[in-house]
Amino acid sequence: METPGLIVHGEAAPFSTALRSLVNNPLYSDVRFVVGQERQEVFAHRCLLACRCNFFQRLLGSEPGPGVPSPVVLSTVPAEAFLAVLEFLYTNSAKLHRHSVLEVLTAAVEYGLEELRELCLQFVMKVLDVELVCEALQIAVSFGLGPLQERCVAFIEAHSQETLRTRGFLELSAPALLLLLRSDKLCVDEAELVLAARSWARVGAAVLERPAAEVAAPVVRELRLALLAPAELSALEEQNRREPLIPVEQIVEAWKCHALRRGDVARGAPCRRRRGTLPREHHRFLDLPFK
Repeated sequence: METPGLIVHGEAAPFSTALRSLVNNPLYSDVRFVVGQERQEVFAHRCLLACRCNFFQRLLGSEPGPGVPSPVVLSTVPAEAFLAVLEFLYTNSAKLHRHSVLEVLTAAVEYGLEELRELCLQFVMKVLDVELVCEALQIAVSFGLGPLQERCVAFIEAHSQETLRTRGFLELSAPALLLLLRSDKLCVDEAELVLAARSWARVGAAVLERPAAEVAAPVVRELRLALLAPAELSALEEQNRREPLIPVEQIVEAWKCHALRRGDVARGAPCRRRRGTLPREHHRFLDLPFK
């Protein structure tokens, strides 16, 4: 009886190096991509992509016709991120960079590359900083990446003031901003949050060509106006007349808390302190302390 064969393994490094040399190499290439807004041409090999990724198997499933095949256009993925995806498909490894890892992560999610997605998530959590965190949070919310979402919220809670000043904060979607405004652990005072929410709404209004109050409607209810001192609330009310943002009834509910000196009288105007709430004289009347 013939003995079972034995699988032997050669060195992995030369094999990986050889395959890496084929990334974006026109030699033996049988498929071309045009990627990103810059429309960069990228060369690849149909059989390798199809056997490594179901997305490309479906995309490249039909046999090319006679003559020079038309390039496959992928306009939403930047060229650098797409090349990182190709490198992973060819070699099962990829070089990630802080400035582009979120684009690689997005591509990995969209192409169903779970292993690359996990590698990107691990990398993002290691390099997360004030400039990166809002963009990472937005991607986590958009794709339902729970662990990354939790990590981003925790980071912002600890670095709230710095994060509010970033461009990424102004570009958050309403669902992402809601996550933050519902947190008790933000290390920022409510007056600063109101200003940040107004700046966010102005940017959204300009981009979407809609009134700021309409843009802000999904999130302003989470502002805890009753935490503001009477003078601050009066100033906010006056500004709101000039530049409508917050529903009048929400401001009225905050005044009700002041008038009755109770924090539980206006359920629509939360009075619970945040971690960064600065003390004000009327806070001693609030019935809902920070938890």
